[in-house]
Amino acid sequence: MDIYGLVGKNLSHSISPEFFKEKFRQMDISADYKLFEFDNIDDFPDLINNNPDLKGLNVTIPFKRSLGQYMDHSDNAVQITGSINTIKIERINDKPFLTGHNTDVIGFEKTLKPLIKGRKNLRAMILGTGGSANSVAYVLRKMGILFCFISRNPSKLLHSRYNWVDKVDINNNLLIINTTPVGMFPENENSPNIPYDYLTDNHILYDLVYNPTETLFLKKGREKGALCINGKEMLEIQANASWKIWNK
Repeated sequence: MDIYGLVGKNLSHSISPEFFKEKFRQMDISADYKLFEFDNIDDFPDLINNNPDLKGLNVTIPFKRSLGQYMDHSDNAVQITGSINTIKIERINDKPFLTGHNTDVIGFEKTLKPLIKGRKNLRAMILGTGGSANSVAYVLRKMGILFCFISRNPSKLLHSRYNWVDKVDINNNLLIINTTPVGMFPENENSPNIPYDYLTDNHILYDLVYNPTETLFLKKGREKGALCINGKEMLEIQANASWKIWNK
């Protein structure tokens, strides 16, 4: 039986197994999708070597950037973003050959386009600086949207600290994207530390988190009249893109 799965930490929130097992049922495919949790990236080679039936993996926090060292080849989006969320596993002469892909950029772009249709001179604020943040930045550059990163520990010119964000920043950046796990189940009571009081009905809040359906980040935005979207549709689009890659 072919095995697929998700690699990351704290995966109890994930709906990926449910999504793929339903796909397998509908397509009458004998396959399984499993969760592979580990704390240390050094355990990854053992996962590949000890599971010869593995055909493909999705990758989530916190390994999207660190898994690059184990790839035999990576697609263009991975090379630019440094972020991997899909791995195709092939066996050549009984040796694994791993190809890294980034389908997050596909899911984010397809879901963002309808939200910003007709908007001009839009500027964005990306909350977080991890692998997902780099995927979001890749899409924003492609779409010609200026952006800045907000980080707990700013280390680059485009990075700013959360407690530096003020009314002017909120007014200037009408698209705010949360790429961090803040507010994700089971820590639903948390939200990124930005001044929500300055949000308006001109703002778009996009949370890559999909569990819970409405994070506190999105709830605070909705209360101010902002257009809000979670990451569920993005997840489904990138998952379907992953399936196509695994079965080329």
